[in-house]
Amino acid sequence: LSSTPLFLHTNEGMGLAFIFHDPYVKFKLEGKTFYKSKVVHKNLNPKWSESFSFPLQDWEQVVDVRVYDKDRTTDEFMGSSTIVIKNLELDKTSEMVLSLEDPSSLEDDMGVIVIDTCLTFRDATIKRPNQKGDQPQDKDQTQDSAEATNMSQLWSGVFGITLLEGQDMPEYSQGDIYVRYRLGEQKYKSKNLRIQANPRWREKFDFNKYENWLEPLNVEVFVKRGRKSEESWGMLVWFEVDLSKLPVNTQQLYTQALDPGKGRLILLATFNPCSDVSISDINKPPLEQPDERDQILEKYSLKNSHKGVREVGFLQVKVFNATDLTSTDLNGKSDPFCVLELGNSRLQTHTIYKTLNPEWNKVFTFPVKDIHDVLELKVFDEDGDKAPDFLGRVAIPLLSVQNGQPVTRGLKNENLRGPAKGTISLVMEVHYNPVRAGIKTFKPKEEKFMEVNRKFSKKVLAQNIYRVRKITLAVLHTLQYIKSCFQWESTQRSIIAFLTFMVMVWTWELFMMPIFLLLLIGWNYFQVTPGRVSSNQDLVSVSSYCTVLYTELESGKKGLMEKIHMVQEIIITVQNILDEIACIGERVKNTFNWSVPFLSCLACLVLFVATAALYYIPLRYIIFIWGINKFTKKLRNPYAIDNNEILDFIKRVPSDVQKVRVQFSIQTEGIP
Repeated sequence: LSSTPLFLHTNEGMGLAFIFHDPYVKFKLEGKTFYKSKVVHKNLNPKWSESFSFPLQDWEQVVDVRVYDKDRTTDEFMGSSTIVIKNLELDKTSEMVLSLEDPSSLEDDMGVIVIDTCLTFRDATIKRPNQKGDQPQDKDQTQDSAEATNMSQLWSGVFGITLLEGQDMPEYSQGDIYVRYRLGEQKYKSKNLRIQANPRWREKFDFNKYENWLEPLNVEVFVKRGRKSEESWGMLVWFEVDLSKLPVNTQQLYTQALDPGKGRLILLATFNPCSDVSISDINKPPLEQPDERDQILEKYSLKNSHKGVREVGFLQVKVFNATDLTSTDLNGKSDPFCVLELGNSRLQTHTIYKTLNPEWNKVFTFPVKDIHDVLELKVFDEDGDKAPDFLGRVAIPLLSVQNGQPVTRGLKNENLRGPAKGTISLVMEVHYNPVRAGIKTFKPKEEKFMEVNRKFSKKVLAQNIYRVRKITLAVLHTLQYIKSCFQWESTQRSIIAFLTFMVMVWTWELFMMPIFLLLLIGWNYFQVTPGRVSSNQDLVSVSSYCTVLYTELESGKKGLMEKIHMVQEIIITVQNILDEIACIGERVKNTFNWSVPFLSCLACLVLFVATAALYYIPLRYIIFIWGINKFTKKLRNPYAIDNNEILDFIKRVPSDVQKVRVQFSIQTEGIP
């Protein structure tokens, strides 16, 4: 955005005087739509309360504001107006009442739309409206611009919003209720709950506080009935002045009223400062400064495990260059830049113009919230006002990082299943506290920013069917083996099984269960050898079966496909359930076969502690302690987030598909 001169910040208001049912607004610049509001269904006085910003290239530009009525076939035009940029005052928020006009309509009064606008300069090197001609930028100006771009990406803290529950909400209707959050480009959606008087979510979402933070935090409650019917029950708008009053590292309880008759929303808000985010030149990495390195290593040392449990570790990434990228411009070149994503944290390099071999030479640092996160590096081609073109990506699990070792990774396509043209060179270093990382493993995993809803795919369905079928066959084979012992198909095997059963029943104690699982993990540890089992074999078998099944689906009768399209939403649900079942089975398997040594070691530690506890403490006492903990948990912490430690642990273990995507197989790709 540093190359774009002007920013227009528009906050839609309310009030359309004409009558229509489902209005929405489009904002256009030079005939191209750059923002489209949500549709307000069946409302004579729609309220959007949306905010956005957009870069402008010229002081003389005019924004076209057009209102439409949403219809199943063709949307009906309901009037338009304009915003003349040169008539706006700089750095001043002003309310504008735009009268809508339609030359082809017989109506004299088409209504009005109310908006707030604020025009600001975001780059000191740009051309002001009273300047004549473009002046070339000198080196100092370019550095200042790059520095301003870097500063705009950094965040100084994290707002934690915990959605607790709703109160006194109407129960007169059927459907689901959920909450959407938005702070700039950071968007979340809560889980769907059945409409009830006091729905309980108990979910937490984190929002980064950026330096140049202008937009408010919007929290809106929605009710969904059926596939397309959606109704807003109220929006809460928190501006910087409200959130800046939050005490540091202290929870603040908020009770916010919704629309009249719609009840209240109960939330907890916290603010945690963050200082481990930075962008610097290649010759000034933080971990190569003796004082800073000692401070970081001390912060995450074992003796300081009890301090700042929220901060698990520190990641430094040196991004040197990329080579042999795909050309996207007519001149055979590209304008590449690189985006680094760790969880919901995002930083990016500057753009190198007209080259296929960019050299960024930048150092990025991130705070590590979860040692099981995956660092993703995505290379894009800048394309002016249009969306950037994707060039390639790589995914690197933090637990696979070899500190200080230069590596060159080949770029992959967007779904990480095939190669893309080009490579990227970098050096990574991660330091973390194993105690904090272990504790975090048994806590709820941070939700990703709201993504586009997944659509039905026959190929994905075929893949998930194969994964579940593979696990089901393994279970059936085990049951068949046990059944064969009962039926004496093999005399020797049946005698051994019978004697083993008698001994186990006679001597069995509960502490033997974790011992058995511990021995199973140990057995697989000695069975694992480099190159013996490759996750690529899983991908080959999955792909070959999916190709066959996909072909069968394609060659099926058209009537079947018509039925699938009619119940598409049900099929998508089945597809996702199959994916979840397959992921759980694969993750349990990968816990025991040392796919992620840290998790397997952690499982060994937990099983060892469980063995000792069950050996020295009678079972009735353990159940007694467990019951007291469950009954007093609500009394000790009224706002505790419900979670299952075992499921939270399993979610950290990669499935077979994730192992392939992030290259968990033991294959050296580093080039020193």
